This record gives sequence, C-alpha cells and structure tokens, in this order.
Amino acid sequence: LQTTVLFLCPQDLYTAPDSCKGRCEEPYNEKDECHCNAKCERYHNCCEDYHTYCSPEGFSSSQGAITDGDLLHISEQLYEADHNKAQPTDVIINPQHRVSPDETGDQEDRSPEPLYKYVNEKLFSKPTYASFIKLLDNYQRATGREEEVTAEELKEQDNFLQEVMKTELMKKLFTFLHKKNRYSSEQEFVTDLKEMWFGLYSRGNGERDSSGFEHVFSGEVKKGKVTGFHNWIRFYLMEKQGLVNYFSYSYDGPWSTYPDVLGTQFSWDGFYKEVGSAFIGCSPEFEFGLYTLCFIARPGRACHLSLGGYSLSIQTYTWTKSTYGNGRKYIATAYVISS
Repeated sequence: LQTTVLFLCPQDLYTAPDSCKGRCEEPYNEKDECHCNAKCERYHNCCEDYHTYCSPEGFSSSQGAITDGDLLHISEQLYEADHNKAQPTDVIINPQHRVSPDETGDQEDRSPEPLYKYVNEKLFSKPTYASFIKLLDNYQRATGREEEVTAEELKEQDNFLQEVMKTELMKKLFTFLHKKNRYSSEQEFVTDLKEMWFGLYSRGNGERDSSGFEHVFSGEVKKGKVTGFHNWIRFYLMEKQGLVNYFSYSYDGPWSTYPDVLGTQFSWDGFYKEVGSAFIGCSPEFEFGLYTLCFIARPGRACHLSLGGYSLSIQTYTWTKSTYGNGRKYIATAYVISS
C-alpha cells in the first residue's frame, strides 16, 4: 500500500465561516454564522459575499432577485407615497455653520441657535407620528443595562406597526417584497418587522439591552458617545426639552423640499455625536420603510436608491451575535450615508 499525502493550504481545507466561497447551496445549519443557500435572502442571514460567489446559480439570479434597478424604482415609488411628510411650511430649520469632514470630531459648538426654528406639531397628531412618538420613551439609552419591556410597551409596538401598515407607502413595500418571494403574506411581514426591529439583543455584557429600533430611532450611549439617533422627530423633541445641543452640519442633501437629508454634529445631554445623519421632514413610515427595504435587499452593504431623481445611499448592518426564528438576523443599525 502506498499512501499519498496531500499538502493543502488552510484556505483549501477550511471555508471561512463568514464567507460563501465554496458554500453556495450548502444546506442550512443553525451553527453557521451566515448562510449561502436559496433561502438566506428571505431570512436576512446571507453571508455578505453571497452575491459575489452565488449569484449565477443562486436565489439572487432567480425571479426573487432584487436588482439595483429594482431598488431605484421602488424607492421612487415610496418617495411618491410619503403622503404624511412635512410640507415646506411645516418645518423650518436653521443649519447655521457648516464644517468640513475633518472638523466633525472637534466637539465645538459653532451654531448658537437651535437647528429647528419651527415645527408644526399638528404633524404629530397623525396616527403614524403619534404611535411612533409613544415608542421613544420606552428605552434606557445606556448600553449594558437590561431593557424591561412592559405589556403596554408591547402594545405600543403593535399599534405602531398597525398604523404604518395602513399607509400606501408600507403597502407598496410589502407588495414589492411579496413579488420578490420574501414574504408570503402581510401577516408574515408584520411579524418579521416586529422581530427584526424590536427584538432585544445584547450590545453590552450579555444583557438584552438593545434593539434596532432603539438604536436607530431613539439613540443610545456607549462608552461615552452617542450611537444611532438618526431620527429628526426625536432630535426636535430632545432639542425642545434642552437635552440636545446642535453644533453644526457637515452634509446637506440636494432636495429642495421634504424629505431632505442632513448630517449633523450635536451633543445629547453632554454626550457627543460626530455625524448624525437623518432624513428631515419625512414621515415615520418613510424612514422605517426605506431602512427595512435596504436591510432586506442589501444587508451589510451600501443600498443605492433614488428619491425625487436624486441618488441616495443607505447603509445597514446585521447583528451577527444572536438570531431569531430560523436563523434570521436583527437590525444592528441603518442610516443615510451623508458624504
């Protein structure tokens, strides 16, 4: 008997746990960090290089593929469907001092006046706004402290989802995702929205201290810095209470009406945010819908959209340390790329 010994490089012996190289259509295994089979896009748990290695034969090239062209088209549809957005006279902002990208970390207050000169608070009586605002005080902003979710807070989550799903905007989003084989029913979509956005996970020491919604819309403080906090309504309400101090802006989008996009520097109760990008003047369902679209279509990557004929990109990240359901991923963050 002769024994042949093969000397293989480590990359030939082992597949990287966070890559699809050599793993396309591999059967689902709950122990895997990410997945490369035909269902991973539906469950939002694909490896980030899934399209690179698996597109030709995989799910992404089938009827369920969400192409770059699809994203441009559906985002324009959602832009047109934002009937609850602020009108030009509803919101007046005073951006004052613009800083260069290398000045955003200076922590200098270069704008003596508040960002918001006027907001027509009648907007906040609209059902999606009212149900959204009720959610904002449900969180402890410090990471590492367990969130206690009451029955009333769970009801508020359900109410918000019910209200946004009544809008044309969210119905258009569901129809699009349904046609792309992501969800078989509106109920399945709503159930998944609740988990991906409101499901709790740990950013701290094992405590269930965070969720996608808390991070993106309400904001958190971690290691002495503001993280998340990408919502204009939250900013306005905190500024009105004297808890947010606006410093400057580093980006102003090309839109002449709402929703607009602004990249700001500010402190929240003494904690600094170097760049807090946000849509200004949009409805809650618009922001919620666009971030959901990008998280499902391009998790972990820049998601290129079109709003009113202008290009816009949204970055999302998945929370990789814990999952829900059949290995689905929570939202870690989502924000407008303002550069």
